[in-house]
Amino acid sequence: MAMEESNITTYMEVEAENSDSDKDQNWDDWENGDEEDDAMNSKLLCLFCDSTYTSSNVLLEHCASAHQFNFNTLRTTLALDFYGCFKLINYVRSKVAENNCWNCGIVCRSKEDLLNHLHEVASFDNGKLPWNDDEFLKPFLNEDALLYSFDDDDEGEDDVDNMPIDKVELLKDIEQISIDEADLTLETEENKPITSSLSGGKSASMIDTTLNNGFVAAEAGVSSYRNPDDLDSSLYIAKVAANKIKDVNKNYFGGYSSYGIHRDMISDKVRTDAYRQAIMENPSLLKGAVVMDVGCGTGILSLFAAQAGASRVIAVEASEKMATVAAEIAKDNNLLWIGSKNEASDQHNGVMEVVQGMIEELKSTQKVQPHSVDVLVSEWMGYCLLYESMLSSVLYARDQFLKPGGAVLPDTATMFAAGFGRGGTSIPFWENVYGFNMSRIGKEIVKDASRIPIVDVIDSCDIITNSTVLQNFDLVTMKLEEMDFTAMVELELKGEISANGSTGSEPTTNWCYGVVVWFDTGFTGRFCKENPTSLSTSPHTPSTHWSQTILTFSEPIAMVSPGTLNIDKMAAVGTDACPAVKIQCRISVVRAAQHRSIDISMELTGIGPFGRKRNWPAQMFNLL
Repeated sequence: MAMEESNITTYMEVEAENSDSDKDQNWDDWENGDEEDDAMNSKLLCLFCDSTYTSSNVLLEHCASAHQFNFNTLRTTLALDFYGCFKLINYVRSKVAENNCWNCGIVCRSKEDLLNHLHEVASFDNGKLPWNDDEFLKPFLNEDALLYSFDDDDEGEDDVDNMPIDKVELLKDIEQISIDEADLTLETEENKPITSSLSGGKSASMIDTTLNNGFVAAEAGVSSYRNPDDLDSSLYIAKVAANKIKDVNKNYFGGYSSYGIHRDMISDKVRTDAYRQAIMENPSLLKGAVVMDVGCGTGILSLFAAQAGASRVIAVEASEKMATVAAEIAKDNNLLWIGSKNEASDQHNGVMEVVQGMIEELKSTQKVQPHSVDVLVSEWMGYCLLYESMLSSVLYARDQFLKPGGAVLPDTATMFAAGFGRGGTSIPFWENVYGFNMSRIGKEIVKDASRIPIVDVIDSCDIITNSTVLQNFDLVTMKLEEMDFTAMVELELKGEISANGSTGSEPTTNWCYGVVVWFDTGFTGRFCKENPTSLSTSPHTPSTHWSQTILTFSEPIAMVSPGTLNIDKMAAVGTDACPAVKIQCRISVVRAAQHRSIDISMELTGIGPFGRKRNWPAQMFNLL
């Protein structure tokens, strides 16, 4: 699988980002939206005077400059969480209404006297915050818009800020959403750590030291304070993380509701033919088997399985729209199973059953018995193999539903890497545009590509080094944590490649502009005994909708074949004067903090003809 192209960067899109065409766009809709937002926020009342604002940021800046009340400094210094800030605002409003100084408590004769009296914040002895009382959870002003806008920067948290947080409810919510163990882990025993990739892997105990309904400010000489009656901050953080993951999943599965992406995948002949061959041409595996298809989409793989003689096909699809479509398609082809064996024969004329929901939810629904599946099939691969993190769902299905000794299709996956030359960049295109030199554009695009992974098709003639295995995965035995890995590859020129890509007799300096990554998946003889097959996304084979993932160096590295003697031993390795004979690449691929994305780091070492080495700064790429 692979998400819509609009979410992935190609060379064409890098060029678009550097153009001025966006100046010509019509922003009427955007401006209308701003006007609507302004209308909604037109009654943000200052905490101390009668001034009103349309932006909480502007209001709080006014409070800091005019009334000596720096909300953001207080929030940071006292480590106030949402509820601490909520209480603080209500406390200040209540004191101002009584002409009391919220800070020192002095009673003023009038509001004017109070405004003249306001002063910089004093320390709070012994960490006893006067607003740390549940009475200040009740809004002092009815419809106080500031209470719901001071936290506007924390997008995606609005849904949870006003929810009562119950630990049992939270555990249930987190258990029922699709998450990786690395995305969110919540242990059920009281006060156990909550870890989440969205919170940088911090435990609840660590979160509690920085996020309380009280505060922590030991460095400032103020003692730590925590009211045991306050809501557990760790649960609040976990709730936020859970809802962010839900939002990402909603957008992710919503993207697969478009028919266009399914047409792209089905019309990818390399992809579809490989699956069809593995399913249809291995009768000993499929005949009479119970098959589960994880992420069935239109149901094409499930239809193949039913056609191949499976006794039952469980097609699981999280997108409500596509689950309905898959069921209708199965029905149209007389393959949908409806009802029970006690009903009329024409009501159970098929073997395919479509289950709407995420695979992680099936265990609680009892729609599929544990360890009852003979064959698990899924087209889970994303760009750079691991983008989208759908592999975790396949591993979950394997562990929960596959019989001991059951088959996984495909059962292997291998990532490869190779170095590419300047032809793999957009530089050649811009060097001659109808006779004009526009190479400065190409250079700028290459510079941007050193930060952004490019998903595009690269021509095999632009591969200038050997191809080497980056990582192997055995889908039958691998563990979830193996999705994150670090590997070292060593690249050498493949023969003597001249500047135009042909093999020459004289040593020639070639420039390596980056590393291209692709993957193969195998339907091996372990399960496909009659007809094993494979699916390749290599630049040396017909292209697929996955293309390849291009990681561009921050600067090109000169390379020659081993044995070249005409070099400057004192020059920097990787330059024209002293080309490298090898490039060592240390590549790490990990699931990113943003759910379903991946982070890639690349560290390069050039090795000269006489063993001298040169290191380049590490590069970071994020595949969103």
